[in-house]
Amino acid sequence: MEAIRKQAYKLREQVARQQQAVLKQFGGGGYGGSDNMVTDEVELQQHQKLEKLYISTRAGKHYQRDIVRGVEGYIVTGSKQVEIGAKLSEDSRKYGSENTCTSGNTLSRAALSYSHARVQMEKERGNLLKALTTQVAEPLRAMVMGAPLEDARHLAQRYDRMRQEAEAQAIEVSKRQARVRETPGNAENAMKLEAAESKLQDLKSNMAILGKEAAAALTAVEAQQQRLTLQRLIAMVEAERAYHQRVLQILDQLEGEMISERQRIEAPPTPSVDNSMPPPPSYEEVNGVYASQTHNGMTDSMGYFLGEVLFPYHAESEVELNLSVGDFIVVRKVTNNGWAEGECKGKAGWFPFGYIERRDRVLASKVAEVF
Repeated sequence: MEAIRKQAYKLREQVARQQQAVLKQFGGGGYGGSDNMVTDEVELQQHQKLEKLYISTRAGKHYQRDIVRGVEGYIVTGSKQVEIGAKLSEDSRKYGSENTCTSGNTLSRAALSYSHARVQMEKERGNLLKALTTQVAEPLRAMVMGAPLEDARHLAQRYDRMRQEAEAQAIEVSKRQARVRETPGNAENAMKLEAAESKLQDLKSNMAILGKEAAAALTAVEAQQQRLTLQRLIAMVEAERAYHQRVLQILDQLEGEMISERQRIEAPPTPSVDNSMPPPPSYEEVNGVYASQTHNGMTDSMGYFLGEVLFPYHAESEVELNLSVGDFIVVRKVTNNGWAEGECKGKAGWFPFGYIERRDRVLASKVAEVF
């Protein structure tokens, strides 16, 4: 039991050391954040600027990578949707071409229209996926994996290592200075102090140069990241907007075609006047000749009755009546050739008998409208 306890303690210590190492490596955005070394104000500002640039470019890189992954996932899903849409289009085309419905071909025409529209929509979806690949995913992926970003980050990491080395050298200089103070007149210690100070000065000089290079490189990468990412986001929005606009146009046209078909089959049949039907009787006949005689042997005396207009009719001569749906008319004569004579709203004339329907019971208000 004691052995297990000791082993657990060692493991905890090992984990703690590893966590400290990770925090030291990635603290401050993966870039050294130690400010223990005594430096001048210019170097400190340079160090802080590099820290911010390193964090910014890392965040920009991660966001670009997230966009690429999201677009790639969208492309995979979209490609599957294209396949499903193509199958649905083919099934609709097959039904529209092979349907043998005995009650009409309205659904067949609608199926063919849908098939054609679906083909167009899936083509637009395919164009969108291509645009997302070439205009968004590929440019961003190239920058994420590109040399400029990695080179700039390597410069910053070299600067950080050199700064740590300079910090260690500064500690060495402090020790040499203490020894010189402890043993005044010792030439060897004085020479070692001079060498340590010279090395520290060289490190600081090189560090300043490398810091400027790293800052310039990271600044250029940051600006490019911001510009390119914004451009690709705009391109993605424009591509999707164009896709949805085009699909909306296709759907609007398809809806119009289908609604037209539905209205056609749902509308009540409109009676047609036979082109071979003779014209209505003359004005003289309207004025009473028919009252006691037949018209070419075609007279049918049904007596007076009320009829309701079911379909509109536009008079084509002065002896005909204009009919509006819902009007009531006093029918005074019906001929066997399809014409009827009556009075509506104070006017008398002829009209196609098939446009009205007899009514045995009518509201008094409706009867008043007839005269």
